[in-house]
Amino acid sequence: MLRRGLLAWVSRVGGLLVFVCCSLSLLYVMTCSPPHSDDPPLSHALPRAGPNHPGLGGTGPGAGAGGTRGAGAGLAQSGGPPGAQSYQALLQEREEQHRLHISSLKKQIAQLKEALQERSQQLKGVQESLERAAGAGGPGEAQGGGTGSRGGGLGEAPGAKSQQADLQEFLRSQLSKAEVNVGIRLPSEYAVVPFESFTLQRVYQLEMGLTRHPEEKPVRKDRREELGEALETALHSLNTPTSQQDSRGAGERTKTSKVFTPSDFIEGIARTEKDKGTLYELTFRGESSREFRRLVLFRPFGPLMKVKNERVDTGNVPINIIVPLSRRTEKFKQFMHNFREVCVRQDGRIHLTVVYFGKEQMSEVRSTLENTSREVNFKNYTLLQLDEEFSRGRGLDVGARAWKGGNVLLFFCDVDIYFTADFLNTCRLNTQPGKKVFYPVLFSQYNPTLIYGSPDHIPSVEQQLAIKKDTGFWRDFGFGMTCQYRSDFINIGGFDVDIKGWGGEDVHLYRKYLHSNLLVVRAPSRGLFHLWHEKRCADELPPEQYRMCMQSKAMNEASHGQLGMLFFRHEIEAHLGKQKQHNSNPKKT
Repeated sequence: MLRRGLLAWVSRVGGLLVFVCCSLSLLYVMTCSPPHSDDPPLSHALPRAGPNHPGLGGTGPGAGAGGTRGAGAGLAQSGGPPGAQSYQALLQEREEQHRLHISSLKKQIAQLKEALQERSQQLKGVQESLERAAGAGGPGEAQGGGTGSRGGGLGEAPGAKSQQADLQEFLRSQLSKAEVNVGIRLPSEYAVVPFESFTLQRVYQLEMGLTRHPEEKPVRKDRREELGEALETALHSLNTPTSQQDSRGAGERTKTSKVFTPSDFIEGIARTEKDKGTLYELTFRGESSREFRRLVLFRPFGPLMKVKNERVDTGNVPINIIVPLSRRTEKFKQFMHNFREVCVRQDGRIHLTVVYFGKEQMSEVRSTLENTSREVNFKNYTLLQLDEEFSRGRGLDVGARAWKGGNVLLFFCDVDIYFTADFLNTCRLNTQPGKKVFYPVLFSQYNPTLIYGSPDHIPSVEQQLAIKKDTGFWRDFGFGMTCQYRSDFINIGGFDVDIKGWGGEDVHLYRKYLHSNLLVVRAPSRGLFHLWHEKRCADELPPEQYRMCMQSKAMNEASHGQLGMLFFRHEIEAHLGKQKQHNSNPKKT
């Protein structure tokens, strides 16, 4: 008995849903049909009389003959009938209104269809549960089984709804905790989360680093889509009638409503609180020159989700460090001093490949390697010699292909790089053959002579490695130091060996990885440092390489403030001289 009653209830609900869907479809057809009018074909496209169109006559009690006279007077004053362009513009405006309204109706119908399908699936599940319960036992069990099945089948929907309600409640709480409607007390000016402003074409930002600009196009795909979605949502909200608008008369709504387009967007501001969400405030032109529309949107961040929990064993992961070299034997000795301590004594899973260009000072390099081998009993090194012009990309490519011991992890390094044992583990953890390559951002040291005042006050290299604003900078425009497996390097095509001299080869390889399906991990590394050295840009370099070299040279020298003190040093010395002279004179009474 209970089963028959439930089946009848299911049928009634299904019929009701079908009726609702048909009614909405009929409403859609009626709304989209062109209005019936006895006026000429273009008359329904003309705007209604009002303050914006005084020459087109009035509506209301004075309409009719008076309205016709008003129209005639307006035409007489204008010197003739309006041109075809004005009619075409009015038609396009009305067509845009209809298009947006139809688009809104289509979205509503699609949402209703999805809801109808979801409910139909739920009802179908209930019916199947009842049928299974009916066939599971006799008449005595059917009623009990049916009741149990009903409870199970219908219990899933409330459970899903409960989870959805919990998620919505969490997202609402994110909005209430964020600094959106009211301010919060901050301890100092450094705790402020600044906004970025943006237009249709540009983003204006404060946090630039060294590669971003104060004004730029949003280059990153995620940034473009984020701002585009915010603008699209705002326009949809502006052009979708609200309940308050629906309560007004249709004639009044057509008379005063405006169809907002991207050209009406003036500017927006946005900021992100990393633990709560992103706030957007978008401003549009209103219906008059002094009226604006502002929309405030908030993208709440959801709760954390566990994606992976794995054990990573790096005990059997050796690293082949490849260093291209040409002369610079003193720097190489300094490099080997750090290599001996970190790679041999602390890590113990390193192979060193040195690719030397030319014959000059080759014996000194060989002697340095042999001395290190005897002192710490280190045999895992390879010395390759190329009798050709120095090319960093060529040297790294030769060193990588010379390895014959299987798929090894490669670290492309330079002779003026200082790294720690922690960095070597970071290199292992952020690479995976066929899946991930690691491009660390190293901390580049400023000129120690400028930092510490004079060569006599410069401390040891280990004491200089402090990550501070006045000692160096994150070299986020450099891509030369990288960790990847040999198989990925070979499959990607290796370096462009035609590039000679300094710079350019690392960017080409970086772009190859970006264009592949490999995940590129780009992050600052607290254990990787670029030691300062005087940079010389050869006159033989092509213009683009020479420009890149000079930019790097300027950035390497000192911070903005330190360079400013050098620039104004004569003015500062003159001021100090005046102060000294003033203090040396006795005070006049």
